[in-house]
Order: sequence, then C-alpha cells, then structure tokens
Amino acid sequence: MRHEAVFAASLQRFARLLRIRGVQEEQRRRSLEAAVATQRLLEQARAAALQVEKQGRARVTASVASGAIADRQGGLLETEAAQRRARMLAVRIAAAEKETVAQRQQFLDKRIERRQAETLLEEAQAREDLESGRRSQRTIDDWYGAGKGRRRKL
Repeated sequence: MRHEAVFAASLQRFARLLRIRGVQEEQRRRSLEAAVATQRLLEQARAAALQVEKQGRARVTASVASGAIADRQGGLLETEAAQRRARMLAVRIAAAEKETVAQRQQFLDKRIERRQAETLLEEAQAREDLESGRRSQRTIDDWYGAGKGRRRKL
C-alpha cells in the first residue's frame, strides 16, 4: 500500500512539473514572437528609410535637369535624413537580432525541459501501470491459490 501512495505522489509531482514547464514554454514562445515582430518592424522601417533615400536622390537628379534649387536642396536633406535613419535602424536591427537569437535559445531550452518532464511523467505512468498489473496479478494468484487450497481440504 505504501508503494501505491509513493507512485501516486510521484505521478502528481511529474504532472505538476509538466504543467509548469508547459506554461514556461508558452511564455518563452510569446517572448520570442514579440522579439521577432520587433525585428521585422525595424527591418520594415529601414526598408522605408532606404526607399525615402532613393526618392531623395531621384529628386536631386530631377532638379539638376530642371534647375530648381529648392528641389535639389530638399532632395539632399531628404537623402541625408533617410541615410541617418537607416544607419540608426541598422544598429537597432543588430540588437534586435541578438535579442531574437537569445529568445529563441531560451524558448528551445524550455521546450527541452518540458519534453524531459513529459518523458519523466510517461515513465512514471508506465511504472505505475506495470506495478498495478503486478498487484492485480498477485491478487488473482492469491485468490486462486486460496480457492485451490480450500478445494483440496474438502
């Protein structure tokens, strides 16, 4: 009877551990998704800055042909501002990439931990099932043995 209580308690502990690991994995997954989304937004902003730079250069080129000084100066300012923004975003993208890699590794670590907890629970359940089968067979054997002994006495 003591064995049964130990097995039941260990199954409960493993099940609790599995639930905790599952929640932790989900939290890490969400953190990873947030990091990936941030990185994508920064990359999109950088692409937009490069597009603005390209438009500024086109404005400068067009102003050379037309002779409009204001368009040329506006195009130069637009190009310079877009280049600064793209450089600034490149630094932030590099930091976001590092963060994404770190978040991905943490997520994978938690996934491994959850799978290990699953394995422990499955093994504990298999041991419990095996022990339960043995107890059941022992009970049947005892019952059958007790019945045979009574029949011989008669």
